[in-house]
Amino acid sequence: MAMEKDLNPNSPRIRKLRDNSYPNTPTSRMSSNNQRDNHYPNNPNSPRDYNYTPSSPTARIRHRRRSSENLAEVNRSNVSRVSNLLLGDKNKYRSMWIRTCSSLWMLGGVVFIIYMGHLYIWAMVVVIQIFMAKELFFLRRRAHEERRLPGFWLLNWHFFFTAMLFVYGRIIQQQLVNTVSSDRFIYKLVSGLIKYQMVICYFLYIAGLIWFILTLKNKMYKYQFGQYAWTHMILIVVFTQSSFTVANIFEGIFWFLLPAALIAMNDVAAYFFGFYFGKTPLIKLSPKKTWEGFIGASVATIISAFIFANVLGQFQWLTCPRKDLSTGWLHCDPGPLFRPEYYPLPSWIAPFSPWKGISTLPVQWHAFSLGLFASIMAPFGGFFASGFKRAFKIKDFGDSIPGHGGFTDRMDCQMVMAVFAYIYIQSFIVNQDYSVEMILDQISRSLGHEEQKMLYVKLGDILQHKLQGRF
Repeated sequence: MAMEKDLNPNSPRIRKLRDNSYPNTPTSRMSSNNQRDNHYPNNPNSPRDYNYTPSSPTARIRHRRRSSENLAEVNRSNVSRVSNLLLGDKNKYRSMWIRTCSSLWMLGGVVFIIYMGHLYIWAMVVVIQIFMAKELFFLRRRAHEERRLPGFWLLNWHFFFTAMLFVYGRIIQQQLVNTVSSDRFIYKLVSGLIKYQMVICYFLYIAGLIWFILTLKNKMYKYQFGQYAWTHMILIVVFTQSSFTVANIFEGIFWFLLPAALIAMNDVAAYFFGFYFGKTPLIKLSPKKTWEGFIGASVATIISAFIFANVLGQFQWLTCPRKDLSTGWLHCDPGPLFRPEYYPLPSWIAPFSPWKGISTLPVQWHAFSLGLFASIMAPFGGFFASGFKRAFKIKDFGDSIPGHGGFTDRMDCQMVMAVFAYIYIQSFIVNQDYSVEMILDQISRSLGHEEQKMLYVKLGDILQHKLQGRF
């Protein structure tokens, strides 16, 4: 009985031990504990008894109820997990629907611009460049520092448009001269601007450099020089690919449309193959990329390149190069790349086939190379962009295109593809010999009126001597 008395929670000894163990416990809390303890009788089988063990059937039933409650909690957690999966699946299909609608909207706009012609496509490239530069400028912009530097953001755009004038002035100078050749005054004015275009761009850049130096402020040097370096990196990234893109446009819309379409096809095919069959992660930089999507998209892109090149090669509007900046309809000799070639089937296949041969365009074999690059190498431009976004802890570069992010998100692979397409065209497609038009253009821009007369007389003497030598 002494032991039972000592173990009683209301006993003086237990109460003293409790007070010594919790000296800072409020009296109200202790009194409420005492009131709760008074509900239990002072017997050794009380739940407050430290040696208490459930031996009655009701106690066992009580334990069984606890186990059933745990099972109910597990079931509720499983139901919530399943509901979260269903909700995620619903959001997944909703995202796919938004992405599909915006893709169709963009496709319709691009088709209309391509129908309008080379000049409108160039304008579209310029607009995309401006949006890309805006998204990239915004990444490093800090509101607190910008408030202390009013007008500093205008310096970024000064460098941007100076670079645009330099790059496009070098690319389209031949087309510009051919456009204004009918008016002598405008021709001389444009020729002079082209001749001194590099000097003009250089002094515009120096003006921007002086502007930057004059805006330097104490305690802001690191931010300002960081913005200066960031601006130049953007100019290199944006204008490198866009200059090659514009050069491809004036070689023929075919050489702009085919590489760009292959990247779009590869992106769409990778999305759907990964959506329905993707299980194996491809690269850590892009957790949503899968090997199934990568391989399926590669096969689909290569096959599509071979077929799509044949379709595009049937239209002179797409294959003819543009020699000026007009928007009129084009007619030209398609050239050997776009003339069909007939390949007879082998003798052991011909009896079993309704066709005796296959007709293809030589450009289709070049399209096969472009498709191979677009499916294997170009996606690494997207992986680079994914790593870049992870470094800045952002999901997308912008939100201009619903379901896709910003323009930079859509142009990551296009930048790699445009450079490769230009190098491939200049290396394997375009004839590097000087044409009569190129020589005449150099003569008209480099020689004065008297020098052109002297050249005319000398060319006449050379031709006369050659003709006399024959007879």
